[in-house]
Amino acid sequence: MDKSTKISREKLSWLFEQPLDIKVSMLTQHLSICQMIINQILEEEVNSLAGSRYSHDKPNSGLYSRYGFNPGSVRIGDKRLSVEIPRVINNDDGKFTPLQSYSELRKIDEPTDELVNGVLYGLSTRDYRSVMDHLSEGFGLSKSSVSSRFIDATSDILKEYESRTLEHLDLVAVFMDGKHLANQQIIIALGVTFQGDKVPLGFVQTTTENSVAIGAFLKDLIDRGLRYDEGLLFVIDGSKGMRKAIKDVFEDKALIQRCCWHKRENILSYLPEQMHSQIKSKYHKALEMEKYNEARSALIDLANELNVINKSAARSLEEALDELLTLHKLGINDQFASSFQTTNCIENVNSQLRKYIGRVKYWKNSDQRYRWIAAALTEIEGKSRKVDNFKNLKNMRTAISKYLQDKQLNPL
Repeated sequence: MDKSTKISREKLSWLFEQPLDIKVSMLTQHLSICQMIINQILEEEVNSLAGSRYSHDKPNSGLYSRYGFNPGSVRIGDKRLSVEIPRVINNDDGKFTPLQSYSELRKIDEPTDELVNGVLYGLSTRDYRSVMDHLSEGFGLSKSSVSSRFIDATSDILKEYESRTLEHLDLVAVFMDGKHLANQQIIIALGVTFQGDKVPLGFVQTTTENSVAIGAFLKDLIDRGLRYDEGLLFVIDGSKGMRKAIKDVFEDKALIQRCCWHKRENILSYLPEQMHSQIKSKYHKALEMEKYNEARSALIDLANELNVINKSAARSLEEALDELLTLHKLGINDQFASSFQTTNCIENVNSQLRKYIGRVKYWKNSDQRYRWIAAALTEIEGKSRKVDNFKNLKNMRTAISKYLQDKQLNPL
């Protein structure tokens, strides 16, 4: 018997069909039996939604269909058991239907989840050592046992986080930003769905924001199912490496909106402080103009004025001028300036990450960084609010689609 190919998806009915020697030998492999029971529980719910496999008699008027598997896990005692979770898609809206049975199975031995949350939340007010002391008393376990179980739990979270499919996400925009977290440069991609939900898509550890590393990261997101055929708006801080990677990977399907706040601060860094207020006023007045041509003309006038005062400040504005006005170019700046003209959405995620992991004084290795960041992002994802004006994101989708069509018809 090839356990890796047989047990991963078999149910108890398979075991009862085996010869006596295999049945007896299975008694010594309680985790395999547990896995078959779990598979059976999941399959029963899938059958109730989508019907038996290969059957033409579909319940719920054929509303649901099977759609492959996702990696998952269930804790059995001190072990974390890898499980393949069936996916069920709603044929009407194209969304995946969460399995209630899997949610219940994940509640087994819940102290592990409480332990992960306890460490993450505890570190917002204490250091790691005091948190471990507190939790070891609360769970009746030794500090080494608490630490070991935390490592196991966050390893599972990281594995699921990095392998989960993205194909069910209907994205309209992606925020990207690189920050110094866990003593390393970490670049995070935050997707915004058509429904306005913010979803951390992934992250990568790099020494610099270079296009090669970021490009490989973006290609991995595509391999996991990231869809961009209708075009995506990317909101970035202005990193040349990040911009190049986006253009190389997504080509003409990517529209880039530069963060207006980052660019403003960069321009002001070249100027004496007594001029800041005046330049800020002109800069924001230009960006608040509704029409693209008017806003562009006002920014050009500002660049000409800066050219007399400081050529470096003028060049900083000129090199980003068109990408500062991407929302204007799409005709949607009046609707989405508050949420898509800056990288504030992802800055908020970075701020929450620091709350969870900022008090860790010593990072042993990259695996530890990845486990903690994945656990924190998973926690943050479930608590993020929708973007402003999310009910009108259909207008953004329409504007992007029209712009790309026009550009294809008139490439020059």
